[in-house]
Amino acid sequence: MPRSIDQDLNRFNKILKGKVRDNLRKYITRSEMFGRKGRESVSIPVSNIDIPRFKFGKRGSGGAGQGDGKVGQPIGSGGQDEGEGLGQAGDQPGQHVREVEVSLDELAEMLGDQLQLPRIEPKGNDTLKSLKDKYNTISPTGPDSLRHFKRTYKRALKRQIASQTYDPTRPVIIPTRDDERFRSWTTTTEPDANAAIIYMMDVSGSMTDDQKEIVRIEAFWINTWLKKHYDGLQTRYVVHDAVAHEVDEDTFFRTRESGGTRISSAYKAAEAIIARDFPIDSWNIYCFQFSDGDNWGEDNSACLDQLQQFLLPVSNLFCYGQVESPYGSGEFIRELRKVSGDWENMILSEITSKDSIYDSIKLFLGTGK
Repeated sequence: MPRSIDQDLNRFNKILKGKVRDNLRKYITRSEMFGRKGRESVSIPVSNIDIPRFKFGKRGSGGAGQGDGKVGQPIGSGGQDEGEGLGQAGDQPGQHVREVEVSLDELAEMLGDQLQLPRIEPKGNDTLKSLKDKYNTISPTGPDSLRHFKRTYKRALKRQIASQTYDPTRPVIIPTRDDERFRSWTTTTEPDANAAIIYMMDVSGSMTDDQKEIVRIEAFWINTWLKKHYDGLQTRYVVHDAVAHEVDEDTFFRTRESGGTRISSAYKAAEAIIARDFPIDSWNIYCFQFSDGDNWGEDNSACLDQLQQFLLPVSNLFCYGQVESPYGSGEFIRELRKVSGDWENMILSEITSKDSIYDSIKLFLGTGK
């Protein structure tokens, strides 16, 4: 039987999650959210939750309820402004930040609602099948680790009552081997949809930590949304200056290098990863590239050729995010605009600051591809 406090707790959690939903745009630009990421959920600090409640004041203190009050007049002794704490340490309680656990699935729902993102229709899901086991049945045989004690004792009780060996004054139930029941599973065939994300980032000296932070935040939300639509999601990371390397996630966001820039080297690395790990008939492929727009001039034509000959034809989406840098020229997006009109799956975004992340995500994922 549900307890009344459980209902109150559920109601309070809904209030907290509503607070997160209402302020999602603000949370999207903050890195602390995924800094608290667990396996399936994130802890989000939520402040200023005002729960309606009665508050008793001192008898005879006047104010509301005892005469003509004024709008905004506090009830009770009140009168002490917050923040006036210079000098000695104060003795008044401060504001506390409450944390709410939100699953990544709930977070993806909020993201989709706020940005009005369309549902992605994976390609190939009608032809790809996977077998999945679900523990949803009971079997008379099985290992001891899967024994269902409740079912076993209920069956033993029925047998003893039917054979008139059950004594209510001495309620001892002794299961036999025939009474034992075990949890078991059924195997079902479900449509399988796999997706691969390849992140490419310029890590030359002009990409500062601030620019990488923007990429990190945007990548978190992109992953959260795509995981909502795909059971199997694989991620690969490529960094480049004049030469490209496939790296792990930690290196992708933390490495700092210098030297020239040849973006075509990243495209070659992405092409090699797709050829090696992700057959294009079986995988939905998403490419996200981030740069400050600086590239070796003679390399631009090679980039356009590689994009149009391989990456664009095989990708669900090819997204280029040009992160504004005080050192970058920003010329590369102009080169991409020369061909973007020919490819519906090519999305270009200019990210001037963290505040632009919200609109950039909407631009990238708003096509529903």
